[in-house]
Amino acid sequence: MGTLYLVATPIGNLEDISPRAIRTLKESILVAAEDTRVTRKLLSHFDIHTSLTSYYEHNKLDKLDLILESLAQGDVALVSDAGTPAINDPGYELVRAALSAGYNVRPVPGPSAPVAALSASGLPTDTFLYLGYLPRKSSERRLLLESIANQSHTLIFLETPHRLLTALDDLQSTLGDRQMSAARELTKLHEEIFRGTITQTKEYFTSKAPRGEFTLVVAGIQKRETKNWTRDELLAAIRSSLEAGEAPSQLAGRLSKESGWKRREIYQLIQKLKS
Repeated sequence: MGTLYLVATPIGNLEDISPRAIRTLKESILVAAEDTRVTRKLLSHFDIHTSLTSYYEHNKLDKLDLILESLAQGDVALVSDAGTPAINDPGYELVRAALSAGYNVRPVPGPSAPVAALSASGLPTDTFLYLGYLPRKSSERRLLLESIANQSHTLIFLETPHRLLTALDDLQSTLGDRQMSAARELTKLHEEIFRGTITQTKEYFTSKAPRGEFTLVVAGIQKRETKNWTRDELLAAIRSSLEAGEAPSQLAGRLSKESGWKRREIYQLIQKLKS
């Protein structure tokens, strides 16, 4: 019984492919590729002669049976044109089908444009939200951005060069003028990462025509620092709220968010005042 390998391939610089990826592509009996013309060049460069079949957005469901039949005979490698397969590229349905049929599915990690752009952005990397390509229509784009406007996570999007400026307009009007980075042509000869506010990014790419695929990394909303109330301030708030008839449990929960005090401490103060 074979294994389905999700093999990450270079997003530009061929030196980024791993020895494990090369070995896996050589030892598999079939490579399922998003574009066989692109993958054939990669395989040729590394002297790999594994059979190829296409697996892309418009035939991904039709190819499931063929790939599952191949898995019954040996290992199959799934690749996209560049980067990590199944991340914003076809692959999810194949992974689910392989797992349902009882086959192993294993990643062969490597290049990923969203992760590469995030790591070099200069923005927080501890938590992030990756949303793939922004919607093409401005109205749909704004609806999406409005739904995440209050997220504190760093935001990551993909965008095409011809929609970049209109997308930046919507980012600015919906999210405000946040810090961001715009990375294009990552790992390639003309790699460029522009860092600044959304306004500065828009001005820069207005004066310099956008070229290449973009990965946009945008700061999340900044959390306001909570300054702890003094004991007297907290007691005054408790007295007035109790007089207004607010239930102790509800009052303790609300004031813990507003005051910086722990809920348990507030509840104990409430009980002392009541007694």
